[in-house]
Amino acid sequence: MSDGSDIPDNLVRRVGWPGSVSRAVATPLQPSVVYASADPDQLDAQYEGRLSGFTYAREGHPNADVLAQKIDALEGAPLTGGLILGSGMAAVSAVLLGLLKAGDRVLGGNQLYGRSLRLMSQDLPRFGIGADLADPTDAEAFRAAIRPETRLILVEVVSNPTLRIADMEAILTIGREAGIPVAVDNTFTTPRGYRPFDHGADIVIHSVTKLLAGHSDVTLGYVATRDPSQRQAIRDFAVTTGMTPSPFDCWLAERGLMSFHLRYDRAEENAAALAGFLAGQPGVRRVIYPGRSDHPDHNRAAGLLGKRGGNMLSFELEGGRAAANALTRAMPDVAFAPTLGDIGTTLSHPASSSHRALTPEGRAALGISEGFFRVSVGVEDIDLLRRDIGAGIKATALSR
Repeated sequence: MSDGSDIPDNLVRRVGWPGSVSRAVATPLQPSVVYASADPDQLDAQYEGRLSGFTYAREGHPNADVLAQKIDALEGAPLTGGLILGSGMAAVSAVLLGLLKAGDRVLGGNQLYGRSLRLMSQDLPRFGIGADLADPTDAEAFRAAIRPETRLILVEVVSNPTLRIADMEAILTIGREAGIPVAVDNTFTTPRGYRPFDHGADIVIHSVTKLLAGHSDVTLGYVATRDPSQRQAIRDFAVTTGMTPSPFDCWLAERGLMSFHLRYDRAEENAAALAGFLAGQPGVRRVIYPGRSDHPDHNRAAGLLGKRGGNMLSFELEGGRAAANALTRAMPDVAFAPTLGDIGTTLSHPASSSHRALTPEGRAALGISEGFFRVSVGVEDIDLLRRDIGAGIKATALSR
């Protein structure tokens, strides 16, 4: 029996990575939290930017950099490059809190994602930062909402969940003329539909969790800036507050990103077909899809997005909450889940999820009723989607 003296001493020492004349086809996963430098001089050189290298995962790691570079390429990001953060809301928060200080104000679209609205209305004021909201489809209302203290504009090209199309050309012009940076949350539209930097935006934000990663198994955010000093301010805030992205999530998101174009195009095709199907169903009051001629901003959508209607659609049922319950219960194969961008179709009810913090009056002002649903259309066979959603619509008749 061994007394333990023959146990190799290097079991707890780092062994060099095996060399190879060939290379890995898949990106390696690197979960290490810390990275060893040769000496203090080298570490100084790394922190001062004279040498490139990783130090501590909260400050960056290889899998985040690989993912950022791929999204940079999709978005046509400036050479400063983007940052990967722990979630989409981490990206939004890092932009607002990294760039604004007490006494500043941010102007946002009045139909932003629900948590973005909450951050602006409830959290920023605790730090002395004010927020104003305006209709992004009304350029003059947006211009009128600017105050002397306004230091940032935040908009989404396509609003969540009502799918209204912002007057991006006018808003970008307003920001440029006023010297106010414009940040665009491009999560819904994706660079497949619209590339904000190409049109003069200063900052681009994504919830990578959604369409870019595409499989509901990742929580990540992305932000890129035109101005290197803004990038540094956002990065400093994110590092200090620990908005660290998981290497494994970055690795999964990169894998999901490889099929992004294929997934997006198939889901977009399905969404257009499903919108047409829903429009002909009894008990459906309205269908909202940017590619339809009856969309309230159809002409603007055609100008901004061309033929790209996207994978998102919304519709409103007659019968309120009772009809909403009947619909979801009759469609067990379509996930009723407060998310979007999955490879499979998901159904969301804003009144009970993303916009539940608003009063009924506040939701009504945005056109969100108890019968209002948002659909993130996936890549399934369209006949299956018609069958499942058709069964749900039929079930609502019994609730009315």
